[in-house]
Amino acid sequence: MSASGGTKAIVAALAANLSIAVAKFVAFLFSGSSSMLAESVHSLADSGNQGLLLLGGKKAQREATPQHPFGYGRERYIYAFLVSIVLFSVGGMFAVYEGYEKIQHPHPVEAWYWPVGVLLFAIVAESFSFRTAIKESNPLRGSLSWREFVRRAKAPELPVVLLEDFGALVGLVLALGGVGLALLTGDGVWDGVGTLCIGILLILIAIVLAAETKSLLLGEAAGIDEVRKIEDAVVDGDTVTRLIHMRTLHLGPEELLVAAKIAVRHDDSAAEIADAINAAEARIRAAVPIARVIYLEPDIYSEAAAAAGKNPAKNPGTPAH
Repeated sequence: MSASGGTKAIVAALAANLSIAVAKFVAFLFSGSSSMLAESVHSLADSGNQGLLLLGGKKAQREATPQHPFGYGRERYIYAFLVSIVLFSVGGMFAVYEGYEKIQHPHPVEAWYWPVGVLLFAIVAESFSFRTAIKESNPLRGSLSWREFVRRAKAPELPVVLLEDFGALVGLVLALGGVGLALLTGDGVWDGVGTLCIGILLILIAIVLAAETKSLLLGEAAGIDEVRKIEDAVVDGDTVTRLIHMRTLHLGPEELLVAAKIAVRHDDSAAEIADAINAAEARIRAAVPIARVIYLEPDIYSEAAAAAGKNPAKNPGTPAH
């Protein structure tokens, strides 16, 4: 992920959500609409989430220490996971509770022009934020669908902002529909129904975010394209004759660990093998710049051992050698 692109999308979302949260809360005070209260809490939670993403990005830049020799790149995953928890608890559960209470004890929406005007303003502001997130994501997304991009992205910031902005826009439409139906029918129950729908939407988005960031926290391998580039780079056909097996792991969004066993010629000297390893590491880093931690183990390839299954399997989904 482009760090500058991710930061730009987060800052745009933060600015939009802070202004929208204030406007929504003012509209709630004048109208008494539960949809507006739920939406103001939603925007406030989103603002806190963007703050968490910025904090995670800052902490991830710390230098490695003896206690943390591979650095702090995964801080970004931890804070992204916290975002899903905040979205679920503060945004989703509060909206569900508020919607249930309003359905049980409905009251008409007062000063309708406040919530309607603020919701229209919020839709415009969120659209600009969503547009920024899409613009920053497109160069990284390439030919992937949006669903594939969210699932495969190793940097959590842009997928989180995309899902939050998308959820915010859908939530605003639900709030506008709830307030509109309450005004048309004179029945405040519809305002509560809109609030309840917003809560369910936020909980679903939080579950998706939690599932994706959990996978990143557990440790994901390099993408298929990166694995193929590494495989092509490691073998030169001269001193390194074969890739026996390989494992990759993201230490952070922009830092990859590569561990591989490579086949060298049985009559090579120690100096020749050392030169071959150094050359292979250089080729890997040139092909995949984020491959910053590389461990290569030389070995003599045996057809008999491979046939007997004694050579460990490579990364799932990569072609056999």
